[in-house]
Amino acid sequence: MSELGFLSARLRRGDMTATEKLWQMSWSLIFWICCIFALGFAMLYSAANGSMEPWAGSQSVRFFVGLGILFGITVIDVRLLLKYAYVFYFIVLALLIGVEIKGFVGGGAQRWIDLGFFNLQPSELMKPALILALARYFHGFGLEEIGQPATLVAPLLLIMSPALLVYLQPDLGTALVILMSSAALLFMAGVRIWKFAVVGVIGLGSIPIVWSMLREYQKNRVLTFLNPEQDPLGTGYHILQSKIALGSGGLFGKGFMAGTQSHLSFLPERQTDFIFTMLAEELGMIGGLVLLALYMIILVYGYAIAFRCRHQFGRLVAIGLTTSFFLYFFINIAMVMGLIPVVGVTLPLISYGGTSLLTLMFSMGLLMNIYVHRDVQMGVRGGFGD
Repeated sequence: MSELGFLSARLRRGDMTATEKLWQMSWSLIFWICCIFALGFAMLYSAANGSMEPWAGSQSVRFFVGLGILFGITVIDVRLLLKYAYVFYFIVLALLIGVEIKGFVGGGAQRWIDLGFFNLQPSELMKPALILALARYFHGFGLEEIGQPATLVAPLLLIMSPALLVYLQPDLGTALVILMSSAALLFMAGVRIWKFAVVGVIGLGSIPIVWSMLREYQKNRVLTFLNPEQDPLGTGYHILQSKIALGSGGLFGKGFMAGTQSHLSFLPERQTDFIFTMLAEELGMIGGLVLLALYMIILVYGYAIAFRCRHQFGRLVAIGLTTSFFLYFFINIAMVMGLIPVVGVTLPLISYGGTSLLTLMFSMGLLMNIYVHRDVQMGVRGGFGD
């Protein structure tokens, strides 16, 4: 057997060493991830008026820790991810329940667990955990089995349990991302489109009930989205200032660290939710398009990895993670442009964050793991059995 054929056989068996797996990584994908982070680092440095503190320095440390996590996840045998997917899911679900019982309150929301040295946000961890669990469930299922209504009971419970807990924190933005990324995974698993249509009709019919369940500030966000000028100094202030900053940037922007709306403190949360607005004000439409192009490159890599993978578990994990990544930057950018109501969703690798950044790097590690183990033969069947 030739050396190439021997390596190919080892790839299928998945018995490579950790060093060999690291060499098999897509280093070009790592490069593009670092490019996006570098742009985010520059924006956080600018947001602090040319200082590493309080955001840029901490973000750098977390990114390099995240790179370590990415490399560590890459070398794990993908069959172990399949085996322990449910365990990881239920651990994170228990953490979500723990948030409801004794969570740390910040900014009017109870979303964190205080670990002393770090505030953990389990809702962020639930995104990859749920994707792993759903991919584990559907692994090996045929279209005929997926078409049976009883088959969908368990995955719906897997989805709705964390979505409800996250909504109660309250964190409507993350709950919506969980639902939408799960829906994309279900569709790619083979769930018929007419079932999504039925759910959509039911959802439209339940709008009055959902509206009555929303908190007052959530209702105000929807009303502000419909007419932001009705309260320009109150509920409409954030989005109006965001639109002013976006428009004032023009084609090439006002220059790095020269944004007036952001540096004169007219722009709220410029280091997190509205950081794209600051980027567009300082770097203009060109800077915004460069960031979108970088995001599109990550999407191309993600979906290419999914369709290149030979086992269903890997395909579904890659599709779920890539779709979740897309939803985050799409929702954030659409939000600051006034195309959708304001929700608390950060911009991947750009916004300042702790758990969100580390979870994203963990997700990129899972994606890289699927790429490295794309040819591994997976014999374990889905469902809740072995």
